[in-house]
Amino acid sequence: MKIRVLIAEDEALLAMSYQMGLELKGCEVVGIAATGQQAIDMANDTDPDIVLMDIKLKGRMDGIDAAIQIKEHHNIPLIYITGNTDEQTRERAFLTHPLRYIEKPVESDLLCEIIEQAFK
Repeated sequence: MKIRVLIAEDEALLAMSYQMGLELKGCEVVGIAATGQQAIDMANDTDPDIVLMDIKLKGRMDGIDAAIQIKEHHNIPLIYITGNTDEQTRERAFLTHPLRYIEKPVESDLLCEIIEQAFK
């Protein structure tokens, strides 16, 4: 079974890097969202197995707000990948019960390992 991944990342090069690494490891990337609203819409439309969520996204909604809305309607596990390491952001993010909170930069191989472990 291919793990279906939604990537919410507004830095296009990073998103493409994650996508290539995940697809090489056998995952299916069901979409890449640059805004919180896009992430919500894509989660509703594609029903991914897991969401990789950056905290700072384009638009008015950040990744934590998007995660809250996604979790209201879906039981989708979530991994934050972010450059935001301040304590207030971390505490707010942990209220959404993510599987992991990973600081950027992250290697695709490590990301794939974390995702695979989540589904064992």
